[in-house]
Formats: sequence, C-alpha cells, structure tokens
Amino acid sequence: MKRMSRWTLRKRLVVAVVTLLALAAVVIGFASVVSVRSVLLGRVDAQLTAATTRSSGAADEGPGYGGSFPRNAQPPVPEFVGVPGQAAGTLGAIISGGAVRYAGYLDEAGELRPLTTRQVAALLSVSLGGAPESIDLGGQLGSYRVMAAKVGDGAMIVGVPLADLEFTLGQLIAVISGIALGVLLLAGGASYLIVRLALRPLDRVAQTASDVSELPLDRGEVALAVRVPDDDADPNTEVGRVGASINRMLGHIGAALSARQASENKVRTFVSDASHELRTPLASIRGYAELTRRSGEELPEDATYALGRIESEAVRMTAIVEDLLLLARLDEGRELAQDPVELGALVSAAASDARAAAPDHDWHLELPADQVVVTGDAQRLFQTVANLLGNARVHTPAGTRVTAALDANDTTARIRVTDDGPGIDPAVIGSVFERFVRGDVSRQRASGGTGLGLAIVAGVIDAHAGTVAVESAPGRTVFTLTLPLARANPAIGVTAAPADTGHTAPSAMP
Repeated sequence: MKRMSRWTLRKRLVVAVVTLLALAAVVIGFASVVSVRSVLLGRVDAQLTAATTRSSGAADEGPGYGGSFPRNAQPPVPEFVGVPGQAAGTLGAIISGGAVRYAGYLDEAGELRPLTTRQVAALLSVSLGGAPESIDLGGQLGSYRVMAAKVGDGAMIVGVPLADLEFTLGQLIAVISGIALGVLLLAGGASYLIVRLALRPLDRVAQTASDVSELPLDRGEVALAVRVPDDDADPNTEVGRVGASINRMLGHIGAALSARQASENKVRTFVSDASHELRTPLASIRGYAELTRRSGEELPEDATYALGRIESEAVRMTAIVEDLLLLARLDEGRELAQDPVELGALVSAAASDARAAAPDHDWHLELPADQVVVTGDAQRLFQTVANLLGNARVHTPAGTRVTAALDANDTTARIRVTDDGPGIDPAVIGSVFERFVRGDVSRQRASGGTGLGLAIVAGVIDAHAGTVAVESAPGRTVFTLTLPLARANPAIGVTAAPADTGHTAPSAMP
C-alpha cells in the first residue's frame, strides 16, 4: 500500500479497474467450473448406478458369485465386469473377508485387465453401501468414481473413470482463462485510454501550476497572466472545481504581487530620491568643514577635532549614500555599461589597491597567461572585486593570507578571493549578500562597515548575468564570482580596469 500511494492517479485507476475485472473473472470462472462439474458428476453417478445394477445382476446369476465367495476361485479377474452394456474403463472388484478377491477393469478393446496391488489396496478404503465417491488409482487409470454394494456375504465395488469429466473441466478452465486474459488485456488498454482522456484536463491544470512555479516571483514586476483555461475551470466537474480554485488563488497572488511591487517601487523611489538629495548637503558639509580648517585662523584643539570628525563622518555618510543610490538603480533595472572588460588587469588593479590599504596582510595574485574578457561595466566590476578584497582586509587579522585568483573555461570566467582567516559565522553565512548584514562576531571586525558591500557585489554580478557564491570554514573562506565570457570580436577594444597596473602571470604581490 505504501508503494501504491506513490503511483500516479492514472496508474492506480487502471490497476483498480483491471483488478476488479480479474476478481470478477475468477468468481465467474470458479462458479462456472463448479456448476459444470456438478452436472457432469451427476451424469457420471447415473452411469455408475446403472453399471452397478448390471454388474450386481450378473454377479447374482453367475456361478460362484452368489452366496459365499470362494477364496481361491479362478479366474483372477471377475467376469461380471464385462457384462453387456458396460463401457470401456469400467472397474469391478469382489471383497470378501476384508480382502479384495477379484478385481479388474475393461480396456479399450473390451478385454478384462487386472488391477495392481496398489490399486487393489486403494479399493479397500471405499465405504460399503455409501454414496458414490472419488478415488485416485494412479497409473494409467487415474481418478475413478466408485460405489460399493453388498452381494452375498461380501461386497462388490463398481467404478467408472473420471477421465472424460476431468478433460472437459480442463478444457473449460482453459477456455475461461483464455477469454478472461483477453478481456483483461483489452480492458486494461481501454481503461488506460479512457483514464488518460479523462485526466487530460487535470494535466492541463497541473501544467498551469508548473508554469506559475517557474516564474520569478521573488523580485521585480510580475505579470501573473497565467490562468487555467475556462474549459478546465467548469465548477460542475471535479477537475473544473480544482481549476477554478487555482484561478482564484492566482488572482489573489497576482493582487498581492502587484501590491508588493507597488510598495517596493515606492521604497526604491524614496531611497533613490533621498540618496540623490543627500549628496548635495553632504558635499556642502564636507566643504564647509574643510574651509573652516583651512581658514588660517588658529582654532581650539577641541574645535579642530570636532571639525575633523564632521568631515570624516560626512565622507562615511557619502559612501553610504552612494552605495544606496547604486543599489536603488540596480533594483530599478537600469542598464549598466556593456563594454569589453579585461578581468586580469581589473583584478590586478584591485589587489594593488588592497595591498596599499593593508600592507600588514599577505596578498597574493594568481592570473592566467591569456586575457580573460567579459562584457560589462568596468567600473562596477572593479567595485565588486575591491569590495571582496576590502571585506577580507577588514574582517581578518593582520598576517592573513589573501589570494585573488582568476581563471576561465570555454564559456565563463571565475574570480576567487580566498583568505585563511577565522571564517564566517554559520548563522549568517546564508544571508551575507543581503543588505545591512554584518558578520562582526565571526570575522572580528577591526573597523566599522555598513553591511552593503556584499549586497552591491551580488547586485552588480546579477546585473551582468553572473553568479556569486561563498564557502567558509575556520581557516578558509572563498568568495567566487562567475561571469559569462564576451564573444570574440577583434574590432572592439578592451576596456582596462581603473588604475590599470598591467597584466601579470601568477605571482605573489610584491
């Protein structure tokens, strides 16, 4: 039953129909065989009664067979078995004193044949004066229908063969089995076709649900126009009720997605507008702070410190605003530049900047000998690699080995940033690419961060039709960026990375 519960509805229905028909065929066949056997056995018993009557008359009239049976009489086979009217195969025996004295049967030629010792012993189990019963004599004789009648001081047993009855029943069983098997095969094929036609609307409903499941519903504007066809949403049928329910559910989901999209659009618009508007006052704050410090007038020490902190926080807030503005533009689906970008120079430049910012780390660079070119926005791709290197720099202690590696196959390029630091906390590793997620506890941060760097990495790589992944364990953390390679076109120049430092073979940073 557990295995059957995993079958398809089509298979279960076909198996159920065939099983019911098979049970019906077995019941009908069994009843037919029992009924025919009863009729044939009745005819055999009538033949047996007639044969017993003829043999009894012959035994009463024949010499030596009335009164007391002689114990050593000859011949060894009773002649009363072959009286006129007896059919071939008729059996006869005389029992006297608890032993069979004479026993034989008529062969096909009408000659009397003796019984074997085993067959004679089987006759002793026949009940005297009882109803006809069946015994198995084995050998060439097989099954017999026998009856015992009292004659003189002994008993006479007469039997007729059941071979014809068994042959007829065998033929009947073979015919019923053949017909039943043919009917089951035809019924199985017909039920499969009928069930398949009947379940086509359900297949279409399932296909609609499958189409909806493949839609990207987690982000962006979703036009949920997929619906179950009206013919499969008729509330008067079982499948139609399922289809109508799915249509109502899709309607509710579509309304919820539209509301979600409208809300996200409002948030994105607000973040974009707010970020854009904050850039000007932040630039003014920085400008006035710098102007005050450069006025030439000697300021109190605490005022100088305060102005320095104002300028520093203005720079930090500007960076946050720029990151938010970039994320908002990525969310809006704004197209990035689509220029050929040579990743070797880009990774080398980003690694050089990281080394200059953190000379206390052990920086390594691994680049292929050939150029690796992708199509995209060089500035944004440089930012993603710089963010990953900056992430490794900020969240690992001094002396940590950080390796920036680039490799490619026939279709994709892969950038890997690996460090042997303490690793990322398993509790946050699944959400490191979300916004404002910070791994302070696991990465032992030495300085502040906004939690937007990796979100920008994910957004930029996604906009380039690439993927980003992370693997982390104590002593090894690997961020992997995968990007599709650009199609070869010699007429198009290659955009170098910002602050290009050249293309180098695999080596450690100097």
